[in-house]
Amino acid sequence: MGNPPELYYKVLNIARDTPPQEIRAAYRCLVRQWHPDKHPPESKPEAEAMFKAITQAYEALLDQQENRAVLRACSLDTGRRSCASADKGARAPESEKAAAGARTSAAPPPPPRTPPARESQKVYSSTDVGGGGRRAFAEFSSYVVRKAPPLERKVECTLEELCAGCRKEVRYTRDVVTKNGLIAKKEVTQIIRVKPGWKKGTKVTFEGMGNERPGCLPGDAVFTVSARKHKAFKRQGDDLVLKAEVPLVSALTGWSFSFRLLGGEKVSWTFRDEVICPGYEKVVRGEGMPVAGGKRGARGDVRVKFDVVFPKNLTDEQRRGLVEILRGCA
Repeated sequence: MGNPPELYYKVLNIARDTPPQEIRAAYRCLVRQWHPDKHPPESKPEAEAMFKAITQAYEALLDQQENRAVLRACSLDTGRRSCASADKGARAPESEKAAAGARTSAAPPPPPRTPPARESQKVYSSTDVGGGGRRAFAEFSSYVVRKAPPLERKVECTLEELCAGCRKEVRYTRDVVTKNGLIAKKEVTQIIRVKPGWKKGTKVTFEGMGNERPGCLPGDAVFTVSARKHKAFKRQGDDLVLKAEVPLVSALTGWSFSFRLLGGEKVSWTFRDEVICPGYEKVVRGEGMPVAGGKRGARGDVRVKFDVVFPKNLTDEQRRGLVEILRGCA
């Protein structure tokens, strides 16, 4: 069972309606590129397989187009003969028709039309394309669908950059295949536009900008966002969590506390008539991280969690004083 025509067009990198002249041009260009004699020993097996498949695709497509041309010519010729016979039969007497029928049945059939000879330049030994052509084409097909492994890198962002968005310029080195099949190093610079609200683990992919390998499609360059640790805030989803330590005496008697948001705005709180309990949490609505992909202006919250710091040691006198003070606070 032959290969589907779509694969032949894919091998030669041409469209389905490409005329024969352009098919020949594409074939000549590819065989020059993949001629095994132009490749080093390590990539020569792949070059041979690709060369064989390119040759098979070229011959198959030209055979297909020539067969179509012959069928069209035969159809036109048959149509003309049918019309002529019908017209002659309408005018001739019945006796002549019978005689003509007898002569027609006795005459030998005309020799079949053969397609015109195709001129093709031999650029490689025909024994390399012969019986192993289908096997070579299957081998080449694996190269067509195979893609070089992705080149993966990390791009580090601060919490402020992930909140406001930023433009990061990244430089990396990729492998490229030269014209003679060797692998060389190339410095590449890409621009990543970090959008507000992006999270750690977000991936940015530059298709075909990773490493190249002979006989493979170029790999992708994949950059994964990492977040630098912040000195005050910890991100939880779209919320920002701030932990504040409160001395026990301040938690019981009153306390003032201030901090700055990621944007720089200052927030001040004073606790006078309330006792700060362990695990107490206060929320600033809509001042957290932007919601990536959400409604315009949607943001998480800032949650301040208070951690009451108890004294590690108390004297006997301090214990007695606390007992007297707290005895009636049930």
